[in-house]
Amino acid sequence: MSLVETSRDDRGVVTVTLADEANRNALSRRLLADLTAALDEAEADPAVRVIVLTNSGRVFCAGADLRESSSPQTGGNPVTARASDLFGRFRQSGKPYVGRIAGHCVAGGMGLAAAMDISVARDDARFGFTEVRVGVAPAMISVLCLPKMRRSEATEAFLRGNRFSASEAARLGLINTAVPAESLDSEVESVVADLLQGGPSALAAAKRLLDRVPELTFEDAREWTGRLSAELFAGDEAAEGMDAFLNKRTPGWVPDTGENR
Repeated sequence: MSLVETSRDDRGVVTVTLADEANRNALSRRLLADLTAALDEAEADPAVRVIVLTNSGRVFCAGADLRESSSPQTGGNPVTARASDLFGRFRQSGKPYVGRIAGHCVAGGMGLAAAMDISVARDDARFGFTEVRVGVAPAMISVLCLPKMRRSEATEAFLRGNRFSASEAARLGLINTAVPAESLDSEVESVVADLLQGGPSALAAAKRLLDRVPELTFEDAREWTGRLSAELFAGDEAAEGMDAFLNKRTPGWVPDTGENR
């Protein structure tokens, strides 16, 4: 039985659910393999527009599976390569990822939440970089989390290893927003609905901008974005989008939910 459940609606929205409640959705070899397989399938399908990552149970993700990592049979090493590949794929994907964080989120789980393009959490969820309390450090996830945080705040969170509220996680920039539990689904749906209004190629291009521009010099960024802009304006998706705007109709990429009519 898979530790990950998937579902898909008629809009092309795939929901991937971490479902290893007994192990607090820890990043074990098996969960990572099942999650990777589910994401591979969703990524390969051009009809999939948005991917939502969520959890069953009280914990979104407890980070590395410490029992597995400390086992002599595994050499005492966490599944660093596979986890690192997993974190990187969200940033590199042309599809938007939305985190629906319906439980506590600590250690490596913080990296999973921060890797999402947009994350919404229950306001009663607790967060924390708890690695130092078990004798390690938030190494891999620092690549994802540090660019979102001020140095002084990252220093405190990394060194103290304490847990803090979802509202504080949002203030730190690690997630986008924290909402009451009863509002979680409606807030996630609002985000998804907005994403479905954007052209698939345009969304992929926007993600490329976010990934690449901060790493370029001003002149290189100006040159590259100029070329990208020209390519986008000359594309079929832009032609459809601008024609739809000028003729006050819905672009063809927006799912027909009946509300568009």
